[in-house]
Amino acid sequence: MKAYALITETFRRKASIRIVHASWFGIYGTIFLVPFTPETWHWGPFLFGWSGCLLPLLLSEGILGDDIASGRIRLLVTEPIRPRELYLWRFLGLSLQAAVHIGLAGAMILLLQRLTGRGSVDRFVVWMLASWLLFNVWAALSTSLSVVLRRAHNAMILFVVTVGVFLSLSLLTSFFPKSTGVHVLHGMVRYACPPVELLVRMGRGKCSLSAGVASVAHSLMVTALYGAAGIVLLGRREFKCVAD
Repeated sequence: MKAYALITETFRRKASIRIVHASWFGIYGTIFLVPFTPETWHWGPFLFGWSGCLLPLLLSEGILGDDIASGRIRLLVTEPIRPRELYLWRFLGLSLQAAVHIGLAGAMILLLQRLTGRGSVDRFVVWMLASWLLFNVWAALSTSLSVVLRRAHNAMILFVVTVGVFLSLSLLTSFFPKSTGVHVLHGMVRYACPPVELLVRMGRGKCSLSAGVASVAHSLMVTALYGAAGIVLLGRREFKCVAD
């Protein structure tokens, strides 16, 4: 019962979460009103960016930080619920939301594309898998940041830092394309940060089957590492009973 309550709370804790889900589905349907041809619009990469990158930031906003700031965390992190259980069930709630959302979105897009013929759904199932894997990585990272950042600042700061890193890396690559340091930095970002590049290659079919399996395994490993860091941080924090 406690697991079910903690999982469902990730969906019920804010009215804005339900609004985000409804808005995302509305956007999917609205885009079909635009007469895209299969050559100019690909639904797989769109789902990957829209639901794999942006959706986890909005759904994980204040996932633990709100409870910590309000003092409610002292009521949650007690027997029989331990800190690691709270983290795992909250993360699992986000992951299940993503699985349902991406599954329904995929079915909706495939149906509308078949009816209208607008856009391309090439390798769409692979893109759906890549979107869910990337969602989990971002959700684990955002949830871990929520342990140490106030209230809903985890999503905002993660978004700003991600944009900053992307722009900085793009500028460095443009100005110093042959620099060894830039290549080392690029490798660190590719393998230590959310594996956007690896999953994009998998979605586009630009890698072999074994490389695709390795990308899936790498995504799961990074998710586990981010989650483990969050569990350690949550277990070592001291909480107040009063609101912050």
